[in-house]
Amino acid sequence: MTKPNIIWFRRDLRLSDQAAVIAAASEGPVIPVYILDDETPKHRKMGGASRWWLHHSLASLAQRLEEKGSRLILRSGDSAEILANIARQTGAIKIHALRHYEPWWLNAESHLQGALDDECELVLHDGNYLQPAGAITTGSGDPYKIYTPFWKALRETMPPPEPQPVPQQINAPNSWPDGDDLNDWELLPTKPNWATGFAENWKPGEDGARVNLDAFVDIAKQYDEGRNLPSEQLVSRLSPHLHFGEISPNHIWHRVTGKDPAAFKSVETYLKELVWRDYAQNVIYQCPQYGGESYREKMRDLPWRDLNDTDVQADFEAWSQGKTGYPIVDAGMRELWATGWMHNRVRMIASSFLIKHLLIDWREGEKWFWDTLVDADYGSNTVNWQWGAGTGVDSNMFVRIMAPLTQSEKFNAGDYIRKWVPELVNLDDPYIHDPEEHGCRPNSYPTKIIAHKKGRQRALDAYAKVK
Repeated sequence: MTKPNIIWFRRDLRLSDQAAVIAAASEGPVIPVYILDDETPKHRKMGGASRWWLHHSLASLAQRLEEKGSRLILRSGDSAEILANIARQTGAIKIHALRHYEPWWLNAESHLQGALDDECELVLHDGNYLQPAGAITTGSGDPYKIYTPFWKALRETMPPPEPQPVPQQINAPNSWPDGDDLNDWELLPTKPNWATGFAENWKPGEDGARVNLDAFVDIAKQYDEGRNLPSEQLVSRLSPHLHFGEISPNHIWHRVTGKDPAAFKSVETYLKELVWRDYAQNVIYQCPQYGGESYREKMRDLPWRDLNDTDVQADFEAWSQGKTGYPIVDAGMRELWATGWMHNRVRMIASSFLIKHLLIDWREGEKWFWDTLVDADYGSNTVNWQWGAGTGVDSNMFVRIMAPLTQSEKFNAGDYIRKWVPELVNLDDPYIHDPEEHGCRPNSYPTKIIAHKKGRQRALDAYAKVK
């Protein structure tokens, strides 16, 4: 019998428009493998919310493989070591995988190539992004660091190739290697089950991604405004599906733009957000340490408040629990805890509040999001936090400090607040945006942990020390 190929799944948990799947299936029998690897990423292993999503996404992928007469082999441990062992055990001649750009996956790919016997090779394909990281370059051949010229250059390479269908057949090997039982990994929280609201809001897997995309296509032209309106359902909610690779960006691009070239302009704002994923990967590809170090050298000396201090700890806990006394911030943080996700505009407001009003290091907020977001992504998460902190390669200025109360009213967040902050459900606009100022704060809702002017001035004073 023809020797098998291995498919190494990571953040690419789909069968459609999946280059590694297509290549492996065209060459003979296939052994699909997913490895729960907490050793290679070290402190960047997946957080709790991502593990909840992973469990259900793997279950969905396994079912789709079974429908094709195949199965998903699960293992846990060091990816390079396990894949090399499976290859030797099964006589596999190729390991097909999609390229990843997180520093730990680049290391794993390098270690795997060194661990394989001469009879087996690692074959990497593109497919997680519209263009491979590093492929879009300046006239001098250097990767872009600034988003706007990056967008303009990448746009010239679009549209992307048409998405490829699922292979008609995925042949099984003569014998299967042993694998783990998904339930034994205990990815789902139980004591307590803090994810009860996740299932009400999400359906991980390819089918769930297509449902969300179908719904978004009908409203994509409203995204330019809708991305700023948390009370409206006018965003795609595709970020976790994209992060786990349950749908390809090529697929989304073609569905959103359709066959009419004139449609591009009406959905351009959303396409720019899709390209931001590519931009973030280009940043971490150039700066692998981006998640742990401020890019701008002078900003590394910014005098953040010490999280070991009791008062600072209390402020961080109030922020993370949605008890700051700022309704729009609290609504966002409670939505995050309940659903593993937060609206685009509110993410900016909540992160800015932690960085500027509370003067707490952006890395502390990024770590909290890493654990609580179902779409926690090393590239997007760290680039977004450094953008808000004014520490990034292409970022907002630190002295531009969002006024959360003004933002709340400007973007009509009243209904959003009523949904997530039930203490304020009986307040009308405009009082709900700042009940303390209007003298109608219920006793059950906390007072502001810091006044806006005071927090703003403290941030400006800190910046003056490194200006």
